[in-house]
Parts: sequence; C-alpha cells; structure tokens
Amino acid sequence: MISYLKGTVASIIKSSSNRVILILEVNACGYEMQIPARLSQELTAGEQTQIFTHLQVREEQPSLYGFGSSVQRDLFRLLIGVSGIGAALAIALLDTFDISDLVQAIVSNNTQLLLQTPGVGGKTAERICLELKSKLVSWSQTAGLATTTAAIPLAPNILEEVQAALLAVGYSPSEISQALTAVSQNALVPKNASPEEWMKQAMTWLSSQ
Repeated sequence: MISYLKGTVASIIKSSSNRVILILEVNACGYEMQIPARLSQELTAGEQTQIFTHLQVREEQPSLYGFGSSVQRDLFRLLIGVSGIGAALAIALLDTFDISDLVQAIVSNNTQLLLQTPGVGGKTAERICLELKSKLVSWSQTAGLATTTAAIPLAPNILEEVQAALLAVGYSPSEISQALTAVSQNALVPKNASPEEWMKQAMTWLSSQ
C-alpha cells in the first residue's frame, strides 16, 4: 500500500521495550513507524530522507515499519513469512546482522550464529533456515547479494565453541560470520583443524579488515 515515504525526520523515540520509533513528516503529516535501531543511527532530526515501508494490519490495528532500503524491507517481509516469526523478531535479526551476513547465515544453515539474536532459540533458528534457505538463494541473486550455500565445515559443537570464543573477545555476530566464511574458503586451512586454529585464522582475518 505504501512503498516508501520521503520526508523530514521529525523525531526518533526509543521506548522502554527497546522499540525504536521514527516520526517522519511528509507534507505536514507525521507518519509513525517502527524502525531497526541500526537505521536510527543513520538518521538525524531535521534531515530529509527516504524510508521504505511495510504496512501490517492485525486485528484491525495497522502498524507501519520503516527501512533504509528496499532490500532490507523485502528481507523483513521474507522473515515474517516464516512460521512463528513476528515483526519484533524480524527486526531483532536485522539489528544483529548486516543484510548480507544474515542471508549468508541462513543459506549456510549456520543456526549457531542466528542464536546470537535476542529471542531466537534453537528451534526458531532451524525453522528460519529450513523455510528460507532455498528462497534466499534465488532472492539474494536478484537483490545483488553474494552468498554461498556451503555450510562452514565444522562440527556443530566445535562451531559453537569457536563462535562463543570470538563473541567473548568482543567480535559481533556479523564479523564472526564473515570471518568463518572467509576461513572456510581458504584452501590452506585444513577442514579438520582444531578450534584454536580456526579462532587464530578468524582473528587474523578480522585484524586485516
């Protein structure tokens, strides 16, 4: 119904429930919409901007959601199409990962990384991968995102150990996803390398970025 809105950032409100609300003034009319926290960091009150929107109506109560790009908005729509995934959880996923890293985590079945999103449990992560993997492979090509369907070649328990260690030293889920994907594609790193070696290689890659 509303594909996008161009207007002036009137205000950004952070609620006690961690929701971020943008008031966008368009032709003297203020549109209230929930946006990812990542987007709020890119906006400044009084500036002109374009926001891509999704209108959701539940129990006759309309809710407007705003995004910085049509790709992010379309990924949000794919996420809420998964059984049991609501708007709040979809936005949490978009806040935890860069778009390309989130898509890569899903198409490579990296459920352990998805678990770093607040509110995402094991079954939810598995459902997201199961329902979206094939859709995102084709969608990402249309959206211009480079992905690989190959899973990171580590046993789940070792992968979890490596990811937990990298999180503990301060790397974000998106950084970890990029690093482990890069290391897994390095022919010089044996696939049976120890967790310590994977962590060393991942941190070397991260420090070079």
